[in-house]
Amino acid sequence: MIIFVLGVEDLADTRFALSPLHETLFSLRVLQDPGLSALHLPWRRSVLGELGELGTLDADLLMSLVARRRTLPDFLTPNPTSFAPVFEEELAVVRQACPAQVRHDLLLAHAPDPLPGALHDAVADDARVTGLRDAICEVLTRYWEVALEPMWPQMRLVLEADMTYRARQLALGGARLLFADMHPNLRWQSGELCIDKMISRHRVMASGRGLLLLPSVFAHKPAPPVSPDEPPSLVYPCRGVATLWDTAPPTDRTALASLLGAPRARLLSLLEEPLPTVELARRLRITPSAVSQHLRVLYATGLVARARDGRHVLYRRSSLGDQLAAGAGPGSA
Repeated sequence: MIIFVLGVEDLADTRFALSPLHETLFSLRVLQDPGLSALHLPWRRSVLGELGELGTLDADLLMSLVARRRTLPDFLTPNPTSFAPVFEEELAVVRQACPAQVRHDLLLAHAPDPLPGALHDAVADDARVTGLRDAICEVLTRYWEVALEPMWPQMRLVLEADMTYRARQLALGGARLLFADMHPNLRWQSGELCIDKMISRHRVMASGRGLLLLPSVFAHKPAPPVSPDEPPSLVYPCRGVATLWDTAPPTDRTALASLLGAPRARLLSLLEEPLPTVELARRLRITPSAVSQHLRVLYATGLVARARDGRHVLYRRSSLGDQLAAGAGPGSA
């Protein structure tokens, strides 16, 4: 068990943050052991295929960052200094880790097991430890770009939705309700946040440093820092992960007409190429004034763009209109 002892000031300084770097490290656990979460199997299959095409990626070094006990070196997961830092900002902090910290955290994360061969430089002189740290940063960057960055906007929406829910829990019932349904291994009792079923056992006095909460798509259980010397923080599994890798439902070809009305849906389907009002009226067999009314609505909502060509005004679908028309599928008009 790990216990965080939180005073009044610590509760007042309990806050949330998003961390793309934390997600990058925790995703390695799922990549290493698919049994941790069946929900992530579609993501895992996709990423393994893409990583297989990167012949220059040092997979041994990447996977050695996760210890056999699934612990992670603390220097690779620094607490975010802002609400939502970008990946490069967080990795810049890792690049500044001193050799002594890198060596200490790698050994502590893997203890009592020996270091994997890919990390053998961690017990060498400071110059080689620095080289190892930089190599780790490079392989994490390439992994982030392939495995997580394309999906980060969707992941962020899920993470922010969880924080909105937690904020409501805190407003309704204080700290007790905030932690009540976060995970079965967590419990709040008499000013202490207890984290059960941990490998290590220690008690951390927050002493005015507050508590940082980091929702995670890839964490399967609460994860505090390995070292008791680190500031109190907690990565926890967020809600809504099951929706993240859902495939899009089959397109309803009548949906666009239901949304816009049949005349405007037909009009939007014709505007793949620039056309004037009179030509649209001819093709649709309605009056130019009726076409103009529909075009005003479509233009006002950003679905079509217009440009003057001599005496004529030409209309064409905007990028948003293209997306709607493509989503409607063939035959929607």
